[in-house]
Amino acid sequence: MKFGGTSVKDGKSILHCANLVKKFAENNEVVVVVSAMAGVTDALLNAASKCISESSAAYVKMFVADMMKRHYEAVDHAVKNEDIKIKVISTLEKLFDDLEKVLLGISYLGELTKRSEDYIVSFGERLLAPIFSATLISLGLDSVALTGGDAGIITDKNYGRAKPIPGVYSIIKSRLDPLLRIKKTVPVVTGFIGVTEDGSITTLGRGGSDYTASIIAAALDADEVWLWKEVDGIMTADPKFVPNSKLIPEISYAEAMELSHFGAKILHPKALEPLIAKKIPVRIKNTFNPDALGTVISDKVEGKGDVVKALSIIEKSSIVNISGAGFDFAEIMADIFRRLAENKVNVIMVAQSSSELNLSIVVDAKDSERAYNALKGLENGVTNVKKIENVSIISAVGAGMAGTPGVAGRIFSALGKNGINIVMISQSCSEYNISFAIDNKDGIKALRVIHDEFNLGS
Repeated sequence: MKFGGTSVKDGKSILHCANLVKKFAENNEVVVVVSAMAGVTDALLNAASKCISESSAAYVKMFVADMMKRHYEAVDHAVKNEDIKIKVISTLEKLFDDLEKVLLGISYLGELTKRSEDYIVSFGERLLAPIFSATLISLGLDSVALTGGDAGIITDKNYGRAKPIPGVYSIIKSRLDPLLRIKKTVPVVTGFIGVTEDGSITTLGRGGSDYTASIIAAALDADEVWLWKEVDGIMTADPKFVPNSKLIPEISYAEAMELSHFGAKILHPKALEPLIAKKIPVRIKNTFNPDALGTVISDKVEGKGDVVKALSIIEKSSIVNISGAGFDFAEIMADIFRRLAENKVNVIMVAQSSSELNLSIVVDAKDSERAYNALKGLENGVTNVKKIENVSIISAVGAGMAGTPGVAGRIFSALGKNGINIVMISQSCSEYNISFAIDNKDGIKALRVIHDEFNLGS
């Protein structure tokens, strides 16, 4: 069971989540994975940035005091046993002392490395796990708080986007199995963070608590992964943009991965990878509406029924366009992706013209300048590199699209009738996904037009 930041935003919510664990732990072996309290990770990142630009011991002390107040209030509301409360406060005091020291160190140095940044943002989860575990103990369960490293999530040194090392499953199993099967203990593991083999804390990328849960589930051959969110499950579109969106009761791994890659915030893009080989289902549950059935993600692929099952949008993207005449396409492709990889640019989508004279690459807006500068060196008088800013990427996803004629025609005809111009198109070989780029100003309108075209709200 993984609980997101909104689910554990304060003491009342933590107690509610702990009671959910208690309810299901009566008949199941449960591992809990927790995120930081809502807003804490961003607050830590902002504090670290401020320490570089505005070195101030007074600011650091004030920031840490605010953090202490929020977490101690959570303990006061969630943990009912006084002795347990005293123990967890003592644990938190040591962590706050470490946090203050590292922020002061950054203030004095005026420098923040990726390694230091990972160490700082890890405090959110490292503060929450002991509180959640103490709450479980106060409810009568045996529990222990573990960092990702304690649980065996050993990673490489790619700070900010660390990946588990080969053989990590056996390490995790050796550490958690005895707690579950022999001691009948509920481990509460920090999501989002791991540790290198030499002991440095790493993070798995924003939203990485889902990934932590799936890594642990795969290591333990879990029956299911439950991701507790603040929504009932996966919707046909983001209800913030499309008010008449509906819950999807079942969806395949392939469909869910397409959606998460193309902007659906319900899942970390890597979260399903460890589960697919072992066919472990994922259940999206609503923390605040626990009786709702939610969405089940599994290996079942249903091509019947809805042709398009769901839509997603990435609002802030850019396109880097490489064009020219007479270049060796295989050679230039290799050079392009080598340059992007060296500059740590994540590619969202690629489209190639049939004449082999044009390649369009979609990247996140924050990577736009880096991608453009990395590829600018390809220009030679024949090959040109241009950048298109302020584009949105819309994706239509559904297993029923495979082998169904006319889906793309319906999408583009509907957009055309509504005066929406398409900048770029890409379709996956699985035929589960058609994605296209449009001007930002048309993004939400396009989402609603396609949602209505396929009657996803009815």
